[in-house]
Amino acid sequence: MPSYVTEALMDSAKALPFLLAIYFAIEYVEYRFGQRLSTKISGKSRLSPFVAALLGCIPQCGFSVVGTTLYVRRLVTVGTLLAVYLSTSDEAVPVILAQPGHIHMIAPLFATKIIIAVVVGYTADALMSRRRIAEKTLPVEEAPGCCGHHVGRKASKRELIIHPLRHTAMVFFFLFLVSVGINAAIAHVGEANLHSALLGRSLWQPVITALVGLIPNCAASVAITQLYIKGGIGFGSTIAGLSASAGLGLLVLVKENRPFADTLRLIALLLIASIGAGIFIQLIYN
Repeated sequence: MPSYVTEALMDSAKALPFLLAIYFAIEYVEYRFGQRLSTKISGKSRLSPFVAALLGCIPQCGFSVVGTTLYVRRLVTVGTLLAVYLSTSDEAVPVILAQPGHIHMIAPLFATKIIIAVVVGYTADALMSRRRIAEKTLPVEEAPGCCGHHVGRKASKRELIIHPLRHTAMVFFFLFLVSVGINAAIAHVGEANLHSALLGRSLWQPVITALVGLIPNCAASVAITQLYIKGGIGFGSTIAGLSASAGLGLLVLVKENRPFADTLRLIALLLIASIGAGIFIQLIYN
């Protein structure tokens, strides 16, 4: 077995207990407070984009799914939905927390994303009509979540155990594959050549990572986070990729939202905001 595979397996195995603890904690928070928190972003409150930006930071893409469901029913504004999407990072938090030596990366990463989400959310609401908001706030119905479970309702005791185990296994698998890929690339082409292949610190890098972030699968956020931890991409590119990484919320939007032109507009706004923020930060860091 190549040494880079062994190294990737050992690194992923070290992260396993942290991932398990994190996902059980997330499941508990969703079970106890998920429905209550989702009502905080619905309706006509001026604070909705700000609250949405904070809730979007909760790991996984549960609140991006809830936010999308509320938007489809016209219970939140465009700005509120964009705030949720931009602050969502899918699996970035668990991946970083599972590697204690890199925990210091979390604060600047998510402080930046919250600021972007709030600014874009309020700007979008200022420029667009708020008439799409329904007069009454209705309870969120079940929305499809990751691993086949649902968000927006109380989980059974069995789900409280099965879902964290299943999600831990899935993220562990993606983490291992991404680590093998990065380690293999470094072993065969060298760190300097890999850095050049990933466009170094060029302004095209945030564009590419944002497009990768749009992929509605947790593998995208795992890959972006691991590349950032390994030094393969810059801070601006990481912000661009994780800001565009709204997870399954985008799938729900494409499937349920009508007219389709409105869906395309939302995705375009998300992409423009993510790329714009990434390029701006990349310019500052360069």
